[in-house]
Amino acid sequence: MKKSALQKARATYQPKLPIALAGPVRVVEGQPTQSVGDQEAIKALFPNTYGLPEIRFEKNPTPTAGKPVNVGVILSGGQAPGGHNVICGLFDGIKKIHRDSRLFGFLMGPDGLVKHRYIELTAPIIDEYRNTGGFDIIGSGRTKLEKKEQFDEGLKILNELGIKALVIIGGDDSNTNAAILAEYYKEKNTGIQVIGCPKTIDGDLKNDVIETSFGFDTATKVYSEVIGNIQRDCNSAKKYWHFIKLMGRSASHIALECALQTQPNICLISEEVEANNMSLDQIVEYIAGIVKSRAADGNNFGIVLIPEGLIEFIPEFKRLIGELNELLGANKDAVEKMDEAQLTKFIFDNLSAENVASLRKLPEQVARQLMLDRDPHGNVQVSLIETEKLLSGLVAERLAADKEFAEMGGRFSSLHHFFGYEGRCADPSIFDADYCYSLGFNASALINAGVTGYMSSIRNLVKPAVQWIPGGIPITMMMNIERRNAQDKPVIQKALVRLDGAPFQKFAAQRDEWAHNTCYVYPGPIQYFGPAEVCDQPSMTLKYEHRH
Repeated sequence: MKKSALQKARATYQPKLPIALAGPVRVVEGQPTQSVGDQEAIKALFPNTYGLPEIRFEKNPTPTAGKPVNVGVILSGGQAPGGHNVICGLFDGIKKIHRDSRLFGFLMGPDGLVKHRYIELTAPIIDEYRNTGGFDIIGSGRTKLEKKEQFDEGLKILNELGIKALVIIGGDDSNTNAAILAEYYKEKNTGIQVIGCPKTIDGDLKNDVIETSFGFDTATKVYSEVIGNIQRDCNSAKKYWHFIKLMGRSASHIALECALQTQPNICLISEEVEANNMSLDQIVEYIAGIVKSRAADGNNFGIVLIPEGLIEFIPEFKRLIGELNELLGANKDAVEKMDEAQLTKFIFDNLSAENVASLRKLPEQVARQLMLDRDPHGNVQVSLIETEKLLSGLVAERLAADKEFAEMGGRFSSLHHFFGYEGRCADPSIFDADYCYSLGFNASALINAGVTGYMSSIRNLVKPAVQWIPGGIPITMMMNIERRNAQDKPVIQKALVRLDGAPFQKFAAQRDEWAHNTCYVYPGPIQYFGPAEVCDQPSMTLKYEHRH
């Protein structure tokens, strides 16, 4: 592989570790845990892995000799910066336990486990991928691990390779699969451990002990750089309103973090839209009002940030999506045999009158996307819905009917952007490079401790890396029951933006000033070399959440 000058320089960077992981460790157990919701139901589904204690690692003054261990690793779901460093940390960690330990990577996600496609990850391979972005070392996929046949096929290859522990690097759905797999292998007394690692740029896999998911820091810095560039251009030309949709699936964490970094004129927060029961018309009126106010000051330009999952939080469309999910899930076999015209007729014939009316409000393409496109988990594929164009089009219609807007010399020209894939495989920031390496190294400590059904946890992240606190939390601790594909399913509870949380409160206190004045901040590109205040800072979200 040909390397750029930056890649060559970054390859020499040695990520920092918590001091507790720098040598032999001992396990300190906390209190037994319970799930975040639906305790009895989750306990019944996970009798062998429910109620486990939180654990943390401390330096061990009396080290013991380790034994060789074979470990498997899977990258699951969408890419996130730093995934390679998780694998590098895992590799270095198991080699530190014993130099004869081996690491096997299953190719293209969970499907590689089921279909027995793998490679052994040796030192020369690992060294090619240190501190790099992407998941291309072994690839990723979205195959769900939920069927006995899949578990048994996976068990065959794990036994064949002598693998005693499997590390699944993924988001909330992938780690839910990890919990299910851990329970099954524990029930069958296979002796195989399953460990999860929290990955997603969306920022929705977090709680009191998973302070952030890896990749969020890098992705938001990449998006903020480009938003800053657009803001500079916007303030130079002074003639366009830029509508920017940001990846993040259901939660608005990315949009909120980018707003805190760049100070745009408008940033919509889906969770606030739902809490205030805002209709689509009210959202359009809100944006149009700010456009008009700025036009009165001669500023016919601005920036609007839109979270990817906004449409799911507008109450009228949330009800529509909920009924659609139930209808399509309950009739899955029949639906799969229908062509597009038949399916469309079926939906309109069976939806409630209220939701049919909501569906008819939408442009044909948006309505089609809501009706027809689902991911493997049964979710609406919000990334395909061009919310930015929907909103700008409705704002244009609203302003065209406003005579006062025209009389004051108001002009409204819009441009559209979707920032998603640009940030998913970026070279990790120093924070993510360190954090990911620590997560992987910590996973090796969990394996050495003999536990299963745990997620690798690194805490105290607003402090220097040496002060981070390593350990593990039971995956079942984060779970509740949700409705998926017309069935009740155990899933890891998504962490949405808290309206009473410090990051949102900080944003809410400033957004009126940002709306009417031009307060743009230009963060610039990710810095890898230079002073700590430029290079080593965690996200603003993390800082505000943990400010004492």
